[in-house]
Amino acid sequence: MEPLAGTEGPLTGVAAVARALAGPAAPVLLDVRWRLGGPPGIESYRAGHLPGAVFADLDTDLAAEPGPAGRHPLPEPGAFQAAMRRAGVSNGRPVVVYDEADATAAARAWWLLRYFGHGDCRVLDGGFRAWRAAGGHMVTGDGAARAAGDFTARPGYMPVLDAGGAAGLARRGVLLDARARERYRGETEPIDPVAGHIPGAISAPTTGNLAPDGRFLPAPGLRARFAALGADGDARPVAAYCGSGVTAAHEVLALEIAGITASLYVGSWSNWVADPARPVAIGPGAG
Repeated sequence: MEPLAGTEGPLTGVAAVARALAGPAAPVLLDVRWRLGGPPGIESYRAGHLPGAVFADLDTDLAAEPGPAGRHPLPEPGAFQAAMRRAGVSNGRPVVVYDEADATAAARAWWLLRYFGHGDCRVLDGGFRAWRAAGGHMVTGDGAARAAGDFTARPGYMPVLDAGGAAGLARRGVLLDARARERYRGETEPIDPVAGHIPGAISAPTTGNLAPDGRFLPAPGLRARFAALGADGDARPVAAYCGSGVTAAHEVLALEIAGITASLYVGSWSNWVADPARPVAIGPGAG
């Protein structure tokens, strides 16, 4: 696979993507704009998107049906493979994913492609907003038809945890809660039926991974942030969870930028509280 020129690590920038699109081997672009509660991301896509980008719906293409496994469970390999092939994703071609700005949804697509074995997927740092601010060319409508890709989904390339694994890691490692602090403390819970956090988890909202413009902090800044939370990647294992496994993928991405490998509790809080026997912590906790 030919890597995206001028790019290192899991992020790429506007200039690198613009060069690649003008070259002979353009990457596959996935527009994964999404907002909890709507409006549907396809509306933003139709109003303007990067040239050649294909829309991927987080709720249907990047997750299975909600249920006891969580609000955004892992899609079955066959379903994810079919969705990515429809979008033109192939095993030997780079993929760039983007959302509106903060990479919350883009990180989910990045993580899934990595988990299912794609070797070169990058997140456009700053997303669509950064592209537009730089004067990048945009197109409207449903986009042109793309030839089907040949991507083969092979699960297991990124580490995952179930509820038992998350509980154990909270005792022996660093389990980061990527949600807003008020949800972690149990002061409010706008989505799931129970408020609070997994006992032993440390509050680490994903907003702390970003600069005001929606781009990620530089790697040294992220390393300092996670080290202050006890996650230095050396002695203790690290994992992340959130409400449904979406923003936790953002945390895993930030950790990778910092040089730290982390597991993802895919079911996250929505799976944890599906079993009333699991303990729930309330209050400031740690972090």
